[in-house]
Amino acid sequence: MADREASPIPLEIRARLAELELELSEGDITQKGYEKKRSKLIRAYVPHAGGMEGPMSHRAPLGPPAAARFHRRRTSGTRDERYRSDVHTEAVQAVLARHVERKVAVPMPSKRRSLVVQTSMDAYTPPGLSPLCSDSSSGSDEEAGPGDDMSGMEHWMSRPSQLGPVHLGSTSSSSSSTQSGGSGNAGRLADSLAHARISHLAHTHLAHTHLGQSHHQQSHLSQSHHGIGHLSLKRKGALSVAENGGSLRRSCEFGSDMLWPPPLESDENHSAPPDVTGYSSDSSHSHTERHHMANMGTIARNTQKYGNAERMETGDGVPVSSRVSAKIQQLVNTLKQPRRPPLREFFVDDFDELLEVQQPDPNQPRPEGAEMIPVRGEALGVVTNWPPSLEAALQRWGTISPKAPCLTSLDTAGKPLYVLTYGKLWSRSIKLAYNILHKLGSKQEPMVRPGDRVALVFPNNDPVAFMVAFYGCLLADVVPVPIEVPLSRKDAGSQQIGFLLGSCGVTVALTSDACHKGLPKSATGEIPQFKGWPKLLWFVTESKHLSKPPRDWFPHIKDANNDTAYIEYKTCKDGSVLGVTVTRIALLTHCQALTQSCSYTEAETIVNVLDFKKDVGLWHGILTSVMNMMHVISVPYSLMKVNPLSWIQKVCQYKAKVACVKSRDMHWALVAHKDQKDINLSSLRMLLVADGSNPWSISSCDAFLNVFQTKGLRAEVICPCASSPEALTVAIRRPVEDSSQPPGRGVLSMQGLTYGVVRVDTEERLSVLTVQDVGTVTPGGLVCVVKPEGVPQLCQTDEIGELCVCSVATGTSYYGLTGMTKNTFEVYPVSSSGGLISEYAFVRTGLLGFIGPGGLVFITGKMDGLIMVSGRRHNADDIVATALAVEPMKFVYRGRIAVFSVTVLRDERIVVVAEQRPDSTEEDSFQWMSRVLQAIDSIHGVGVFCLALVPANTLPKTPLGGIHLSEIKQLYLEGGLHPCNVLMCPHTCVTNLPKPRQKQPEIGPASVMVGNLVSGKRIAQASGRDLGQTDDNDQVKHFLFLSEVLQWRAQTTPDHVLYTLLSSRGAVSSSLTCLQLHKRAERVAALLMERGGLQEGDHVALVYPPGIDLIAAFYGCLYAGCVPITVRPPHPQNISTTLPTVKMIVEVSHSACVMTTAVICKLLRSKEAMATVDIRNWPPVLDTDDLPKKKPPALYKPTNPDGLAYLDFSVSTTGMLAGVQMSHNAVGAFCRSVKLQCELYPSREVAICLDPYCGLGFVLWCLCSVYSGHQSILIPPVELESNPALWLLAVSQMRVRDTFCSYSVMELCTKGLGLQTEALKARGLDLSRVRACVVVAEERPRMSLTHSFSKLFKDLGLHPRSVSTAFGCRVNLAICLQGTSGPDPTTVYVDMRALRHDRVRLVERGSPHSLPLMESGKILPGVRIIIANPETKGPLGDSHLGEIWVHSAHNGSGYYSGYGEEVLQSDHFNSRLSFGDTQTVWARTGYLGFLRRTELTDANGERHDALFVVGALEEAMELRGMRYHPIDIETSVIRAHKSIMECAVFPWTNLLVVVVELEGSEQEALDLVPMVTKAVLEEHYLIVGVVVVTDIGVIPINSRGEKQRMHLRDGFLQDQLDPIYVAYNM
Repeated sequence: MADREASPIPLEIRARLAELELELSEGDITQKGYEKKRSKLIRAYVPHAGGMEGPMSHRAPLGPPAAARFHRRRTSGTRDERYRSDVHTEAVQAVLARHVERKVAVPMPSKRRSLVVQTSMDAYTPPGLSPLCSDSSSGSDEEAGPGDDMSGMEHWMSRPSQLGPVHLGSTSSSSSSTQSGGSGNAGRLADSLAHARISHLAHTHLAHTHLGQSHHQQSHLSQSHHGIGHLSLKRKGALSVAENGGSLRRSCEFGSDMLWPPPLESDENHSAPPDVTGYSSDSSHSHTERHHMANMGTIARNTQKYGNAERMETGDGVPVSSRVSAKIQQLVNTLKQPRRPPLREFFVDDFDELLEVQQPDPNQPRPEGAEMIPVRGEALGVVTNWPPSLEAALQRWGTISPKAPCLTSLDTAGKPLYVLTYGKLWSRSIKLAYNILHKLGSKQEPMVRPGDRVALVFPNNDPVAFMVAFYGCLLADVVPVPIEVPLSRKDAGSQQIGFLLGSCGVTVALTSDACHKGLPKSATGEIPQFKGWPKLLWFVTESKHLSKPPRDWFPHIKDANNDTAYIEYKTCKDGSVLGVTVTRIALLTHCQALTQSCSYTEAETIVNVLDFKKDVGLWHGILTSVMNMMHVISVPYSLMKVNPLSWIQKVCQYKAKVACVKSRDMHWALVAHKDQKDINLSSLRMLLVADGSNPWSISSCDAFLNVFQTKGLRAEVICPCASSPEALTVAIRRPVEDSSQPPGRGVLSMQGLTYGVVRVDTEERLSVLTVQDVGTVTPGGLVCVVKPEGVPQLCQTDEIGELCVCSVATGTSYYGLTGMTKNTFEVYPVSSSGGLISEYAFVRTGLLGFIGPGGLVFITGKMDGLIMVSGRRHNADDIVATALAVEPMKFVYRGRIAVFSVTVLRDERIVVVAEQRPDSTEEDSFQWMSRVLQAIDSIHGVGVFCLALVPANTLPKTPLGGIHLSEIKQLYLEGGLHPCNVLMCPHTCVTNLPKPRQKQPEIGPASVMVGNLVSGKRIAQASGRDLGQTDDNDQVKHFLFLSEVLQWRAQTTPDHVLYTLLSSRGAVSSSLTCLQLHKRAERVAALLMERGGLQEGDHVALVYPPGIDLIAAFYGCLYAGCVPITVRPPHPQNISTTLPTVKMIVEVSHSACVMTTAVICKLLRSKEAMATVDIRNWPPVLDTDDLPKKKPPALYKPTNPDGLAYLDFSVSTTGMLAGVQMSHNAVGAFCRSVKLQCELYPSREVAICLDPYCGLGFVLWCLCSVYSGHQSILIPPVELESNPALWLLAVSQMRVRDTFCSYSVMELCTKGLGLQTEALKARGLDLSRVRACVVVAEERPRMSLTHSFSKLFKDLGLHPRSVSTAFGCRVNLAICLQGTSGPDPTTVYVDMRALRHDRVRLVERGSPHSLPLMESGKILPGVRIIIANPETKGPLGDSHLGEIWVHSAHNGSGYYSGYGEEVLQSDHFNSRLSFGDTQTVWARTGYLGFLRRTELTDANGERHDALFVVGALEEAMELRGMRYHPIDIETSVIRAHKSIMECAVFPWTNLLVVVVELEGSEQEALDLVPMVTKAVLEEHYLIVGVVVVTDIGVIPINSRGEKQRMHLRDGFLQDQLDPIYVAYNM
């Protein structure tokens, strides 16, 4: 180089050169960039300074300086050289270094300790000796090798720190340090990432590296826009006893919070994309700790609050010290960073939710060249002594030169095991041919006839037996189908091989003795039938097992014709196996073409490392070699594993002229060569690289040449070739004697390639692909390049397309598949004008590439590895290469990385799966994963949807040890991969979500009225029957108070039984008549007055188990003028969690005393209770087991019907405790309404299996019987736990017609009795009399549960029409109840997408996005309903979803609270519409629903209005500007994976959190993360922010069977769930 600079160069250029040198030394420019810029500067002054000539540059052979530089630049050899490119590694390191410069905190997933220990500490055996390599994304048969674990090779490939700054940015401390050995820089990079907590750390380095000085560094990449996170929070082993019911919980401690870089600011001026976390347009947040805190305090909920909702708002104002919330806060901040430029905006009607349509980028590169002209290979020369067929060649050599060696097989020590001569091959093949035709089956019925297909099953270390069998079949005129040896019955992919054999009609399998012995056998010694395989006769081909043919028998040797010669199997991308048929003429022509292009001559020696059963190994090592009487040294895979240099040693030993290898064999030789002294490769005239068409093979070729050039290897010897099973050899680089013609090279822009365009990279970008030519078209072939999709139209010269070949020497069909054959083997390319370019058919090769200058063929990838994401093409191999370039590679196995795409939300998404080494720590692997994601995003401009690490040795293998891609994909899709680490990045790669909905300014009332009139929509309102329409002989309606009704019944019907309580065995444990109840109530009243000393209006807490005592105590309170409050007693097994609720209700209700049984009295005074609650603060506790004998002096006579009758306390699903005041008037109206709806009379019996503490359950249990006089059969739900059939047996035996239950009871029966219906039938269970089975609930009807229940008990006589639901809420305990008369409940299907916009659009059953909703029962008499807008309080039309408002005599009169929350009172119980009927006073239910007028008619002849409840307003989630109901998302999640037992979702700071309960082993926990994320994306267009996997029973459920989502949220944020795994989706 110095001599060039001697010529006169102007001073300014010299100054520029000096600047360049400085930039290089300081790491501001890559070596490659430096060379390019330097050559540009001095081109004018130095002749031939080596620029790019035309579109492709021809690279001069590397001289010593370059070679030396190459040595310097090589990294530690812990990476797969097949995919190695120094330039690429530099690029990846530079990208990552840039990410290091800016840091953003990112959460790491938390994983339960047991899971961590299990996955990383199990004694996994590393695959083979070492990692197994797969040589392409499609999992082609690749072998494992010794490359990884050889620490001795570290220094060989160590990279000096001179390049450090380029890779490391701020992390390299000095650019002058000497070689640091191993992957020092990479290690430092990892360290700096780990210790990057203090961003000021960088200052110490900045002094050395002058970061950011070069503008050029900024322009490399505009799209590395995302921070990634989710390292693992570790559970420390310490167990601590939590206060939650004494159960053991592990405490959770987080690992260090990793800080992560924010995205690079792009140079282009993109408008900021919509913020995914909030709807403010401001995206310039300062990422300081103060900002985190401020954010967390100010997140306000927009939804309307109900009752004392403030109490449960702790989730949003959670203390900042809460560690999980800090994690999520990091996640929120990560998501707030600007993403990629947003997609083009277009109008979206907020009714039709459209996915963003990917708009083509107007600036994307487009092909500009002329139409390509098909390229013809040289003419196939006619050589006089070429045999007329391959068998004729074998006959010639077998008879003329019987002693000539044909094939030498080696043992695992590398010693010759057997030398097969041409004479032996000939005689043995004849013997085998005779036996195949005459010794299988009988003379009359031979098993194999000429033309039949026969399987060849031989191991990789027995080429001799295979060769004999193959030629034996050719001589016998039968068709060999070579396949892999099935290792086990469940071998990945062997089932597909079986399908191929079945479709080929194979009945006989030829195999060797050793192989036959090794096959799995049954107990009887038979070889079992493999899964999917036809029944086979296994025939051993060793000579000793064969009969000698008669003297006069001789095979008929004919000229090559169009009969099938053999069938080669090919595995497709989807895992299916096809058989490519090759005719005898194609076989012969192919051998001739190879002989011509490789200049094969007689008696040459060839070393073959490839699989001899198929592809290049078969064509050169078995077929062409025999045609030319060559000697093949076959090196088995097992020897390569032990001694990677064995093939080079054989080349030296035999002075071989030709070697057939793959790039991985060259890589292994590089790793192991240093101990060898006497290597001489000067005899090689051709080193055939079978996978030279893989663009990433170039680095192996270069490295191999650099190292072995000193050992006699010449540059022109390396000959990459391109081939495919369908087209056989497509192109091959000739071994030229004249080395003046250097091979072709192209440095192509990766971005251009994604658009299918060839663009030579001129700007020194980081994302480039260097490709080498694979020579010229094989002799006798015509090659063209056509568009990969659609009509096979010719490409332009600078366009990437699929290569097609027209030649005699190709396959002719896929056996038995005419349709696929037509698409592949009978292609007629057309020009742009539409005319055919040839009358002959072409064959698609499956290779992508272009034809360069001089007719050189360049391959950029395979059709099988092509992944189309958002209209851009990415090659799986390229992505693997980028992942492998991320240092350090010590956490995963090199050759065990699978890249494939899955369809999510109508686009392909990239999934990367790798095997993790057992010794790598959670945090290290996690860091590596996040860096891989950054690298792929930056280099390829595409996000990865999911990156999963699985334990070592768990990915399905192909028979030769490679990874089986389609099986891996199948496992991923089924959720069966069992990863030990998962990183999901849906935010980065899912860019086609519908736009967030913008809230429109509200329209005025008048406009709404006019709008509804114009569109003919009616206002959504409805009412039940009038309460006045009753029979006049109803005596009860004359009484205003329930206590009077009981006294009247005690006088008129004293012995009429009102209540019967059943025990868990189904026997009557106690009952009450009217008189008995009256008498006990009197004694309770006496107790209250005397012992309690209570005054009129005092509040009394009744803490009783479900039963008769509760009822007596309730009426006793009424008799004493006190106000009763029913309270669920504490659970004896779980006092610590249940007693505080009891205490809270007693305190909030201001109870003057507590009445209970002796047993509960004792429980309240127990040690456990004392430890939980201070008993001294309780009001007096009265035990009602020993009541006074005397009556009270006088019963209390209430005077004010609007006075308080009782308080109804309950905890809502959001965890809010509220007491509702029920007046005497309301109680009377309520009982009357239920009586009318259910037609209750004294002669009736009703079975009630409900908790009697609040709502409709309490009213049915305690009040209705006294009012209506019917008998109530009481079944405490708790008894069903020990006897699930109790309720149904009672209903059947007592011939009950009406029964009430809760969802918990129904679920218990469905799950507990599912398998016992026959036994119950035998016990006489008959439900045919039931006319109404009503589920009492405060939620949307659970249709799936009611349907399952109806279906299950249909055989026992239950009529599906009888199952219905009731609906009540806090402000009105029963709004709807199906009742006995009236139309059946209706079901409608609504569009879920419209529902998110608060619109109701009915659709057909089964249409996409349809949601079935069942009517919540008939509206009760005396109840009026209207649907109102919860924000504006205006009435809505019936096509809108709105809040249900109710007006009725039995509305509650307000919340009871000692704190006087008047605002809530008036809002919830006394609301008025903002326009329309503004006089009526309504109560707001807090539930969203809609009304529909049905075709059915009511009892009074009117058309029936059905009310559909959709969900609670305070549980509805506002996400992306739309309203989601948790139950809908939960339904999708439960369907996502079979191991999900239960789930719950809740929002937190605009993130969706999904908690799933895992039914199965903890190893399956991580399978759920991708499945859940995908299901929610597909069905709801939402990205899940956090997935929490927990044990069964973690999601809290209340007594009504409803999920307590807000309790769950608080438990999660305060880290009380003890999750198995928490994944933060980035």
